[in-house]
Amino acid sequence: MDKVYLNGAYLPLAEAKVSVLDRGFLFGDGVYEVIPAYAGKLFRLESHVQRLNNSLAAIRLPLNYSVDEWQNIFQPLLNNNGKDQYIYLQITRGYAPKRDHGFPAETIPTVFAMCSEIVPFTGKTVGIKAVTLDDTRWQMCQVKAITLLANILLRQQALDQGAAEAILVKNGRVIEGAASNIFAVIDGVLVTPPKSHEILPGITRDVILELAQANNIASREADISLAELQAASEVWVASSTREIIPIVDLDGTAVADGKPGPVWQKLDKLLQDYKKSLS
Repeated sequence: MDKVYLNGAYLPLAEAKVSVLDRGFLFGDGVYEVIPAYAGKLFRLESHVQRLNNSLAAIRLPLNYSVDEWQNIFQPLLNNNGKDQYIYLQITRGYAPKRDHGFPAETIPTVFAMCSEIVPFTGKTVGIKAVTLDDTRWQMCQVKAITLLANILLRQQALDQGAAEAILVKNGRVIEGAASNIFAVIDGVLVTPPKSHEILPGITRDVILELAQANNIASREADISLAELQAASEVWVASSTREIIPIVDLDGTAVADGKPGPVWQKLDKLLQDYKKSLS
């Protein structure tokens, strides 16, 4: 990471500083985005900017940058080394002269961005273990907020049990992973929960559905019960940096034969081919 972007300037990471009175530091008052880049090209930037704008609107933080403006900010951060990378963008409500829960009358948002290499997830080809946990988060999960403590605690609870991800369940319905969207193959159909305030609208999630529909793979958006997940022939999680990861062990029980399934193999290849087509 050679340099980062902070409030209009590019500078070494060690020199990037924000005030301890920044509302992101004091309250977690902000949002973020994670945008992959393949072969030096940002992936689905328009979709990421739209989700960012939705998050900003939800927390009543006005910041109107066009897609081209964001492109111009991010491009100098990318390294042309042929490796997969991602941009991390964080926007907070900014510095306020005193700590007060109410919105300050006037603030200048803090805008920070950095670029990191996407490290291939080692468990992808063999699958991972996951556990189901009660969803204890807030009611605005569609906002990509920096206040991730509930997600962190749930993910750590899974790690403490030897699992790589927590699958969150609310009132008997499967919602999403602590840091991912959830998919299941149920009776031969690829199913993922519909978008709502309960889930983060993942960009990779949308790409998976598009690829499935374009390649005649039966798919739909629908609620998934915990019982349906436990009986599914395949279970996956998906995110921007890990892409599609098969779950082969759920709550200590093998999913089907305990190996990544054929639908995952097909969709993963389609995704890799799609990425290559963009270069």
